[in-house]
Amino acid sequence: MRTGLAYTSARILLLVISMGLLYLAGARGILLLALAFVVSALASYMLLSKQREAMSGALNRRLNKVGRGAAEFRSRLEEGAAAEDDLQHPEGAEPVDELSEARDRN
Repeated sequence: MRTGLAYTSARILLLVISMGLLYLAGARGILLLALAFVVSALASYMLLSKQREAMSGALNRRLNKVGRGAAEFRSRLEEGAAAEDDLQHPEGAEPVDELSEARDRN
């Protein structure tokens, strides 16, 4: 979280600085915005590579942790479903079609 905030703050700062420099150079209006975005993107690509890699590493660690938790949850869910199936249909018993039984009763 902290690395993402630092990277985003640095990108915004680069955008503001490039807007200020381009304004002093005479760019105005939509041209100012377009040039500022291009200049700040290029500058952040070159200047913020370490911060970008730190942010992507933190994001990968978080996603791996969530993935392990999801796999655990999925296995527990499957175990619970299997246990429920065993309670409803014990081994050796013939499976019952509940829909056909309901039709037979009516």
